[in-house]
Amino acid sequence: MTGSRIIDLSFDSGGFRLHGVLHLPDRAAPPFVIGSHGLLADADSPKQVRLAGALSEKKIAYFRFSHRGCGKSQGDLLHGMPLARRAEDIVNALKMLAERIDTGPFLGLFGSSMGGAASLHVAATRFVPALVTVAAPVRSREITATGPPDPLTAALLKEESLRFDLSAGLSRIRNILLFHGDDDEIVPFSNALEIEKRAAPPKRLIRFEGGDHRMSDPKHQAVFVREAARWFETAAEALPPP
Repeated sequence: MTGSRIIDLSFDSGGFRLHGVLHLPDRAAPPFVIGSHGLLADADSPKQVRLAGALSEKKIAYFRFSHRGCGKSQGDLLHGMPLARRAEDIVNALKMLAERIDTGPFLGLFGSSMGGAASLHVAATRFVPALVTVAAPVRSREITATGPPDPLTAALLKEESLRFDLSAGLSRIRNILLFHGDDDEIVPFSNALEIEKRAAPPKRLIRFEGGDHRMSDPKHQAVFVREAARWFETAAEALPPP
């Protein structure tokens, strides 16, 4: 990508070695965003790769990594599925990046689907300057499956240890941009309405008419990349000087 370096990084979380990729723009100690992928995805999620490129153009660093048991990261996927463990992975990634000399202040989080829920979990318990989510569920019981679910998704829907409800912490979240398709077949659009209603300003919800869970419409993808990059850019301008 023009004007940026791509660096392979790894860090420890929950006794496992997790792997990711840091997109570092041509700027001294740029602010950074951390990305969290969906349930069965990994660090190579196409929407994250595109967002990383857009942020590099705005001189913002982006770190996309694979949660436990996903991609090149160690661990068992089922063991790493509970939301608290995924949130722990994000926090440990943040700590690793905060100790580097080539990255500057923490700017925010991006999360898609379960990654969005994990990012909401983190933002409800610690200060996150800016947050962007795509199709994030508030409660595990509202997640649905079209057709017979795969074994891991079935476990998420049934296992007590994997259930979650983020509603109580939504009022502690601020500066959030939400994307959600109103035809989402896995996470109902009502989740986005609830988050937008309860979160503190500034906040914005972009509704994709006829949009599905995977954001498969190229027009929706283009809007997502453009508006998410702008949201983080605006938040970066509000950061205190180094």
